[in-house]
Amino acid sequence: MGGFLPAVDVFLSYSRADSERARLFATALEEEGLKVWWDNVIRSGQAFDEQIEIALRTAKAVVVLWSENSVASRWVRAEATFAERRDILVPCMIEACERPIAFELIQSADLRGWSGATSDPTWRALVEEISSTIGGGAKKASKACTRVEAPREFARSSLPSGDKLIAVLPFDNLSTDGEMAYFSDGISEDILGRVSSGSELKVVGRALSFQFRGTEKAKAAQALGASHLVDGSIRRAGNKVRIFAHLTEVESLTTLWSEHYDRDLDDIFTIQDEISEAIAQALDAAFSPSKAPKIDPLAYDLYLQLRQLMYRSMDLEKFESLSAGLVRMAPEFADGWALRALILSWQSHELPYNDRDAIIALGKGALERALSIDPKCPNAIAAEWSFYSPFGQFVEQGKLEEKWSAMWEQSGIANVHHPFHLECVGRKREAIALMQEYRARKAYVADSYLGMAIWRAGQFAKGREMLEQALAAEPGDYNVRATLIGVYTRDNDRDALDQLLDPDVLRKYSLGQYAWAADAGRLALSGSTEAARTFLEDYTKRQTKFGSIEPFLLALWSDLGFTDEGYRLAETVRLGPSGNEGDVLGENAYRPHLLFSSAYPQLRQDRRFVKLCARLGLVEYWLETGSWPDCADEVSYDFQAECERYRYHPKDRFLPNRI
Repeated sequence: MGGFLPAVDVFLSYSRADSERARLFATALEEEGLKVWWDNVIRSGQAFDEQIEIALRTAKAVVVLWSENSVASRWVRAEATFAERRDILVPCMIEACERPIAFELIQSADLRGWSGATSDPTWRALVEEISSTIGGGAKKASKACTRVEAPREFARSSLPSGDKLIAVLPFDNLSTDGEMAYFSDGISEDILGRVSSGSELKVVGRALSFQFRGTEKAKAAQALGASHLVDGSIRRAGNKVRIFAHLTEVESLTTLWSEHYDRDLDDIFTIQDEISEAIAQALDAAFSPSKAPKIDPLAYDLYLQLRQLMYRSMDLEKFESLSAGLVRMAPEFADGWALRALILSWQSHELPYNDRDAIIALGKGALERALSIDPKCPNAIAAEWSFYSPFGQFVEQGKLEEKWSAMWEQSGIANVHHPFHLECVGRKREAIALMQEYRARKAYVADSYLGMAIWRAGQFAKGREMLEQALAAEPGDYNVRATLIGVYTRDNDRDALDQLLDPDVLRKYSLGQYAWAADAGRLALSGSTEAARTFLEDYTKRQTKFGSIEPFLLALWSDLGFTDEGYRLAETVRLGPSGNEGDVLGENAYRPHLLFSSAYPQLRQDRRFVKLCARLGLVEYWLETGSWPDCADEVSYDFQAECERYRYHPKDRFLPNRI
């Protein structure tokens, strides 16, 4: 059944053994002027379960006739459960029975002896309850939805009169395997993306609308201020998929469009196009979505899994292999190429600089392929950041900010790169606020990264707690382990530091490129400032052997009380890698975010800090964008005036020039 459906007021749920009693109720309800659906209306040739599902989802009220027969019916139980989740259940007893325990506490109309008289007071009360459910569903939902508030820009009251605001809810996963939730969520997200990118329709973002699942869906319209809801279900069995979708006008509770699709999985993008086009036609909106090519069903499944796992694991070799297989199976799939580009960029960060040319060329080629297929591919645009130099290109990185802000709900990559970029340019407070906003809207933000950012911003106790929880969840995360060495050192927590640096622990969990941090931690345990200075001098010699240093090294000098020595050192070397064995590796190498850490305030209090920032390209960024770092109003000197002084100071060129 498809196209425009007449509105159904009441879905009548009953056992087939009670058909005659059900007919009595259906006839009486229709005499009340209500449009009633019961399985007696299914025409020959129509699929039984499909019609029930469509009617059940589009009805405004579900009247369940409880009897010994219906209590034993799995169909009636399922229909009652679904109605209760939508907050449209109107139960009625037609004979003495023990209702399912989940419904015992829900008051039911007692019509066990009712003979069909429409003047019966109990019948009139039932009709009134049905009418209230049909006409006041949105009001009922609003009473329980105050915990979720839509931001002002999504509020319907702020829209011009007549404008439509669409909310795409997460489609229900009806597969027998609960692990298929990632599949239904992924398809729902892609449908939302098609609707929002293909027309001028205003669409509530994923992080807001995807809060509403199960029983919460009844609250979505009022909480989001939406004028229309798109909802449905997805059932998958092997390579076969059934998608049911419908569009509801909130104010009138009218189903404007409904359709089901039984297809092979390789038709998934065609289905998404058809759904988005049908929604637009039902709303009489201009709509011309880009047509995505068919892809191998296994490739699409792999893409959904890879997208979910990328920020929850550090197995880059595995991800590279999976992404290579993905683009082989789906060579015209832009998002597949975008994920591969990002993974290759991550892999390059683990290689010596002189060995990166080939993998960076592959990564940039994958990025170009993604953008050539879809110039607006959110994941590809977000991945661009990873191919800029760690410093010297902040203006170019900053130009991505506006794009990131517009696409963060469509790309988990933007959720990571945007706040990290803000940290790298000294805007720590904004970075944390952004991540907390993502969290409030149910978007994924890694506990480990948020904990690091919070600690660097000076919320030391809270940051430590989050980092310890993150390490317990992912013991192999060497970024967290290395950060906790600094955390425990600052807190002078010798017991915690001793446990972290236990030789058996370090043999099991490598610190990767942060191996030097273990030596620094042991020196902190010794409590000897002279020993710490000796270590720092030796480490600096290794770094400066080829005439360059990691900028963070200056923060370490300053933290030990040797700020002046650190700045004198900076005048004798170039910032960045040299392409030799002393170079620091990793995604965070040579990025300046730690120069703004609240744990190292001494470095910024010296006005020579601005000259250092000019060499990194930060002054150029601040002056051009007018977006100043947090430290601008924390230092004792005129920070902005000092930046103006160094406006034209030459930047250090990031070498080797391969990123």
